[in-house]
Amino acid sequence: MDKLIITAAMIGAEVTSQDHPGIPITPQEIAKAGYECYKAGASIIHLHVRNLDGGPTQDVDIFKKTMELIKEKCDVIIQVSTGGAVGMSPEERIAPVMLHPEMATLTTGSVNFGEDVFLNSPRDIELFALKMKEYGVKPEIEVFDTGMINTAIRLVKKGLLVSPLHFDMVMGVPGGIAGTPQNLLNLVELLPVDSTWTVAGIGRAELPLGIMAIILGGHVRVGFEDNIYYSRGILAESNAQLVARIVRMSRELGRGVATPEEARKILGIT
Repeated sequence: MDKLIITAAMIGAEVTSQDHPGIPITPQEIAKAGYECYKAGASIIHLHVRNLDGGPTQDVDIFKKTMELIKEKCDVIIQVSTGGAVGMSPEERIAPVMLHPEMATLTTGSVNFGEDVFLNSPRDIELFALKMKEYGVKPEIEVFDTGMINTAIRLVKKGLLVSPLHFDMVMGVPGGIAGTPQNLLNLVELLPVDSTWTVAGIGRAELPLGIMAIILGGHVRVGFEDNIYYSRGILAESNAQLVARIVRMSRELGRGVATPEEARKILGIT
């Protein structure tokens, strides 16, 4: 079994300082939080950024500044989000890929997202995959429901994605697949045999699904984007605290934790 890759999703597009006073907003704050997560055991930083008023943005200059600040502190893998925020145009969402990050997210279908719709048309999905291939960026296939796995497999047949694929099972979003153990097992069964995978459990699903992933040979994403609580009703102190808990549990279960360089080898990032 490969060592565990931990992804820190520190900010997202939805969480505000009213939800958690410790949410990082500025490039400097995000870089500091990323370094703390790296020291705690994360090897991938799943990166969203915010504008001056704290709202979500795909501004390339803000991404560039934040990425530079992170890289000054540590050699962690940076995975930019092309999800952005609901309502952003495809052109806005794909823009940070031009910065040549090592990884970027690729959502292979549309999903109801609470009261909104996270829209990903077949044309836009193919465009995103083509751009990632053009810029040499490793896609992480974001899966909110089972059909998104099948879409990724079709993109391989079209030559837009290259095996082996890496998937992230995003489970527990209202409108997407529920964050249950049975659903995680089902998703894993549907993956191509040479795939790697991560689970991002939303809210209270984060910890139990993370433990399942450790046992099953998958990988784990944690952070304020997905869950701001350490336990019921108690806010986590930091993103790094959530990373450290997964590190501790993985080691208790006898599975080592990957460094960024080890994670690159596992994921085939050159």
